Amino acid sequence: MRTSFCLLLLVTTFFSCAQKQNELETTFVFPDSLKEVSGMVRNQDKSFWVLQDSGNANEIYKIDESGKVLHTLQVVDQTNNDWEELTSDKEGNLYIGDFGNNKNTRRNLQILKINHSDLDKTQASTSEIIHFTYPEQKDFPPAKTELLYDSEAFILYEDNFYIFTKNRSKGFDGTSLIYKVPNSPGNHEAILVDTFKTCNKYSSCAITAAAISPDQKTIILLSHSQIWTLNNFSTQNFFNKNELQVHSLHHDSQKESISFGDNNTLYIADEFKKGIGGKVYKVDLKNLSKN
Repeated sequence: MRTSFCLLLLVTTFFSCAQKQNELETTFVFPDSLKEVSGMVRNQDKSFWVLQDSGNANEIYKIDESGKVLHTLQVVDQTNNDWEELTSDKEGNLYIGDFGNNKNTRRNLQILKINHSDLDKTQASTSEIIHFTYPEQKDFPPAKTELLYDSEAFILYEDNFYIFTKNRSKGFDGTSLIYKVPNSPGNHEAILVDTFKTCNKYSSCAITAAAISPDQKTIILLSHSQIWTLNNFSTQNFFNKNELQVHSLHHDSQKESISFGDNNTLYIADEFKKGIGGKVYKVDLKNLSKN
């Protein structure tokens, strides 16, 4: 009897710990109309702006904490080439990262600004368009071992965008290029400021989103199953290796969006694929353990 009880206790403890380890705290589930959310921004009123990637409408959506769509804004002067990311500035203007480039063939990479004053409308045009190129890319597409020019992640910091590329190269080694683009309309050559190597497993280590904390002190990078936190960075030496930490989320899904709620709280969204995902999860940075 004692042996059976101990075995039952061991099994119960194991499954309890496994469940706790492998579950994120779900905040809400997206409606069926939003299965491919690829960019998300948390607002001060606790709502979210989200967008979907290529093949979807040229629209952004305001969502409340229950997952209800509060408002839809159509960006009438643009098509959704491949909208992969969303960020905002201190005035509440939104910026759409139209730079998804799976095949590394695009020559029309751009960032689209939507004025805060237009967000309550049902239709609006972009107020500014920031066009850019990667000067290191010479061929469209480059060799299969040099597919470094897709991106699904950027932040706005000190009036410059920092874009983290998604490596799609054959023989993936985790390399991400970090480019700087000024927040000003026109045509720009992106400036390569640093490189970052994650790991050599594509499914865990390809960068899919980025965010910067409200106090501008912490950058978060996201993959399907991990996040990287970067503190005490500088634009002169972007990656301070001593301040870079990797954290497992103990949860594997197609995570494509991340946003800060406050300096210690993250919201992560995944796409709905093969019957899983389509949710927003809440994560407390202080509770994450280092890998």
